[in-house]
Amino acid sequence: MTFLWYIPNQVDPGHRGDDAVQGHNGIERLTELARLTEDHGWSGALLGTGWGRPDTFTVATALAARTTTFQPLAAIRPGYWHPAHFASAASTLDQLTGGRLLINIVSGQDNLAAYGDSEGDQPQRYARTKEFLQLVRRLWTEEDVTFTGEYFSVTGSTVATRPVVREGRPHPRLYFGGASEAAQRVAATDADVQLFWGEPLDGIAARIARLRELEEELGREHPPLEFGLRITTLVRDTTDQAWADAEAKVAKMAEQQGTRDRRWFQAVGQQRLVDLAERGEVLDDNLYTAPGKYGGGGAGTTWLVGSPDDVAKSLRRYRDLGVTHFILSDTPYREETIRIGDQLLPLLT
Repeated sequence: MTFLWYIPNQVDPGHRGDDAVQGHNGIERLTELARLTEDHGWSGALLGTGWGRPDTFTVATALAARTTTFQPLAAIRPGYWHPAHFASAASTLDQLTGGRLLINIVSGQDNLAAYGDSEGDQPQRYARTKEFLQLVRRLWTEEDVTFTGEYFSVTGSTVATRPVVREGRPHPRLYFGGASEAAQRVAATDADVQLFWGEPLDGIAARIARLRELEEELGREHPPLEFGLRITTLVRDTTDQAWADAEAKVAKMAEQQGTRDRRWFQAVGQQRLVDLAERGEVLDDNLYTAPGKYGGGGAGTTWLVGSPDDVAKSLRRYRDLGVTHFILSDTPYREETIRIGDQLLPLLT
């Protein structure tokens, strides 16, 4: 099992209730968060992407240079990067860090026009992502690559600096998300790890079963697809204390933001999470769906709530389904990096 944390690279302070400290996004603060992951049992951390944030790859490079074991899971978008440019930048960073780079490919919506991209329909978006993944893999592992696709092409291309190769690791691991049929078809053939958000166990089991079917149907050429879970974990010393704090947090969200219009969420995976509230406020013992009613998006839509033993039990149940990569978080990020790393991770490793 691999355990990663989340480090917010945001212009505005206070992300998801984080402490709005001075210099929240300065190099000293971000380095502190990265080093805390090293000191408290985490393998590294996800760094999100989106226009209007600090550039994710630059942040990942800076943090990798100031740490020794920290693995940045850098989120990137195929429309923001040309695949040859990205393959060169990523393999250079991977080589400089001794093979610590991880990549999260994001194909969801963004302010594409702001950086000169265009919004195609869903099938086009994922067809482009598929080409991007295929070309980047080839550039990392082959020389003199010629590729002519619908969206990208290169002629006689060789990346000068190669990624670090280890047994079972020909290049940086490629994480990928998406719950639509188009996204799942890309994951089944071309990703290394499919990331899920915090759905109940039955939903994750169904997603895994469908992806295994697609691997067979579409003819996967790589080692079997692995699976990951990205979720908020609210952990306290006791079950009662955890639920009291979770309910207080949600009450504050409701007071500040009101009920979020369900139509605001357009991505298939996000809508699946919002719809869970109709099944109940608590699912699978301690999967809390209420945050999604009041503005919790992405990994903040559902929370695993409880004592360290409660949350460890839940994560082991996901592991039993085949999930082996976990990206956890809660706010305030600094304090929870320590708390969850010290109290939860020892029960799982």
